[in-house]
Amino acid sequence: MSCPICQDPPDPRYRPFCSRRCADLDLAHWLRGDYAIPGEPAAGASLPTDRDGDEG
Repeated sequence: MSCPICQDPPDPRYRPFCSRRCADLDLAHWLRGDYAIPGEPAAGASLPTDRDGDEG
């Protein structure tokens, strides 16, 4: 098994990644939404709405 980001051999400290850099890059992909699990939206789920004009 190789690092999923750069294909180098993994380091046991960062398994399955080869370095902290690759682990952080993978985390950034998840946080940006680059990776997603396909599926239908959950029943009753809604996205947060913009609350412009509520302050002031």
